[in-house]
Amino acid sequence: MTKPIVAVYDAKPYDRDSLTSGPCAECVEWVFHPFRLESATAASAEGASAVCIFVNDHADADALTRLKETGIRHVALRCAGYNNVDLETARQHNMAVTRVPSYSPHAVAEHTLALLLTLNRRIHRAYNRVRELNFSLTGLVGFDLHGKTIGIVGTGRTGTLVAEFCIGFGMRVLAHDPDPKPEWAEGVGITYTDMDVIIKESDIISLHAPLTPETHHLINNESVDQVKQGAILINVSRGRLVDTTALIAGLKSGKLGGVALDVYEEEEGIFFEDLSNQVLQDDELARLLTFNNVLITSHQAFLTREALSEIAQVTTENILLLHENKPPLPETELT
Repeated sequence: MTKPIVAVYDAKPYDRDSLTSGPCAECVEWVFHPFRLESATAASAEGASAVCIFVNDHADADALTRLKETGIRHVALRCAGYNNVDLETARQHNMAVTRVPSYSPHAVAEHTLALLLTLNRRIHRAYNRVRELNFSLTGLVGFDLHGKTIGIVGTGRTGTLVAEFCIGFGMRVLAHDPDPKPEWAEGVGITYTDMDVIIKESDIISLHAPLTPETHHLINNESVDQVKQGAILINVSRGRLVDTTALIAGLKSGKLGGVALDVYEEEEGIFFEDLSNQVLQDDELARLLTFNNVLITSHQAFLTREALSEIAQVTTENILLLHENKPPLPETELT
């Protein structure tokens, strides 16, 4: 059987390295494109049987229709989220859509704690000071995590790990999820509660929920007004869980004591790119970057060797299975 030809979009050096170094990588002919998939670029998939896309690619109805015209039968997401894919159109075109539902949840969970510790203990500010030979400790006071309350919103694979890490720090852990895990919670000493309690009682709120109509702008003006004075918000999940305008208002008023973000609601065209020689056109992101109690990383929580290897392996296996007209790996099929 001939090799499947796969057009890989928004391909970065680490994508090339991981996809071409896996155990089955030689069974696939990879065609890497540095630009994103959208309706205007879909024609570049001509000659391929599958496309491989990431979080900022646009697999909307128009793009999928154009892909269908080029002969694409499989859209392989190298991520867990799929809100950028029009699944109904994919079904109409009899086009398979697969994802990587879990890729080293430890990577994202550990990054969550790294953001929290860095923000709380002002490590990023201390690092910059010391490099300029400023050894003053003024303005670097943090607080003990021990004894504080953290609210975990979403207890999937990543959220449960973050909760367990926080138990290890001696924290009180509250959790909210429409599909709770009571046996797990009882076993590790975590209390499930509703979102109002999370908002009002948490010293730290950490978001690990998927983006759905119900979670869109979960953090908004109303919720920011109700948080504990000086609460810290962490979001490593989906940017649109948080209303940025409300976030800025909470920071300006002092209601929020700090914010750590690995995602941003308007990150497309910004995150993953080098804009160091340009003027940032996003006024709200520019405003966020002026606060000394805001820490932002560029959607890198997943970026470990282990996670990249898992993403490449699952993506490649699904491509090969579907190329042979076999069902994809369990829990990865969306259509």
